[in-house]
Amino acid sequence: MIAPASEALNKTVSAGKTADNPKQEIRIPAKILDQGDFLKLLVTQLANQDPLAPQTDTAFIAQMAQFTSLEQTKGMTADIAQMRSQQKILQAMSLLDREVVVQSEKTGVAKGIVKGFDMEGSDPKLIIGEDRYDLDDILTIRLANQN
Repeated sequence: MIAPASEALNKTVSAGKTADNPKQEIRIPAKILDQGDFLKLLVTQLANQDPLAPQTDTAFIAQMAQFTSLEQTKGMTADIAQMRSQQKILQAMSLLDREVVVQSEKTGVAKGIVKGFDMEGSDPKLIIGEDRYDLDDILTIRLANQN
């Protein structure tokens, strides 16, 4: 019986009550299977296999290889996110005491010398005068003493 495995595939998220029946909740299927779901499927498959025709070793090894690949991919994703954050910090540090022109929501374009930066989550915000700007807002960069 494969009922437990289908539960992993049918994860749902509550989105509120329906108009016709306020007691009934709308269910939206989740689109992402995680590591726990993979293991549930694998265990269910092994528990419910035909004892007269068990799963071959090669099929089991292939599934374990997929699981290992999934774990490595998750690790690489975390490492890349950390490297991206460190790269932004290095970029912000390289702009200290530089004159920059940035796209500003208040004035359209702002010009000033980068005096520092603050971290907002994993994103540095450049301090120019009294305002803070994203690295993506930079239009030009010059040495502070250049005209």
